[in-house]
Amino acid sequence: MQRRTLIQHTLAASTLLLGATVVTTSAMAQSSWPTSKPITYVVPFPPGGNTDTLARVIAQPLNKALGTSVIIENKGGAGGSVGSALAARAPADGFTILGGTISSHAINVSLYSKLDYDPIKSFTPIAMIGSGPLVLVVPASSPYKTLAEVLAGSKAKAAVGGLSSASPGSGTSNHMALELLAYQTGVKFTHVPYKGSGPAVQDVMGGQVDMMFDTGLVVGPHIQAGKLRPIAVTSSKRLESLPDVPTVAESGEKGFDMGSWQAVFAPAGTPKAIVDRLHDEILKVIATPEVQARLKSFGMQPSRMTPAELAEFQKTEVAKWAAVIKAAGIKAD
Repeated sequence: MQRRTLIQHTLAASTLLLGATVVTTSAMAQSSWPTSKPITYVVPFPPGGNTDTLARVIAQPLNKALGTSVIIENKGGAGGSVGSALAARAPADGFTILGGTISSHAINVSLYSKLDYDPIKSFTPIAMIGSGPLVLVVPASSPYKTLAEVLAGSKAKAAVGGLSSASPGSGTSNHMALELLAYQTGVKFTHVPYKGSGPAVQDVMGGQVDMMFDTGLVVGPHIQAGKLRPIAVTSSKRLESLPDVPTVAESGEKGFDMGSWQAVFAPAGTPKAIVDRLHDEILKVIATPEVQARLKSFGMQPSRMTPAELAEFQKTEVAKWAAVIKAAGIKAD
């Protein structure tokens, strides 16, 4: 009996010591954050695309707000999966954050048979930056001027797979917009994935690819420069920056409505105090007139979702795209 009591006391003492160690380690991590070293902002796409550009818009004022360097680290591949998996494995100490998207955190889990992360369980939501529609564009030299002409042109080339459409990678919202259009219309297209929007848009402007879906952030300057022709936008309402461009629904495909969103996440288990501070500072950055104007010029609607609201929104998006992908029979593997 005495021996059993001694063992019980020893185990209880060990448990208390372990708990104290965990609390002390967590407190030390929080007390050293954010000034003890730079914060790595992982962008799971190459430089020049939507997520990369928005990360750089946020990182500079975030540097000043937190009193430490926020360093962008591009880790592209597999529709944002490579960089997301890298961030998921990082220590949950507030020194790693991730630019998550509709692709990496809602679509890929249904598109790929295996991911090295769980889009919900592997991350802690921090802040939604905003969302906006995609724009279907063709080269300025293209003969197509309306969605009806694009669909007719692709039907005419059905024997060779239809018109080609570029995207920044399989599983991206750009890719899914194409697949959703194909599914709703029954028209075939050939998907041409790239490693990022930068090289994709260059080949569309050069005429090597027939068309692409991308955000106003990427294609807007090229539309203004007369190098790309806008055909339609994917949202239910027209873009303020492109008021003369009809929606896909207005162009004859009723019910077509999708937006591409951008958010910030941290590895699961990141202390709530750190998450709350990052959320507050990012929302302050987004609320500045300069960033508001820039986001709207990109065709994005800024957001003020709380971390909890972002978590619920993400679950809804995962379910939505799971249904679309299953119905369309899409797989990226």
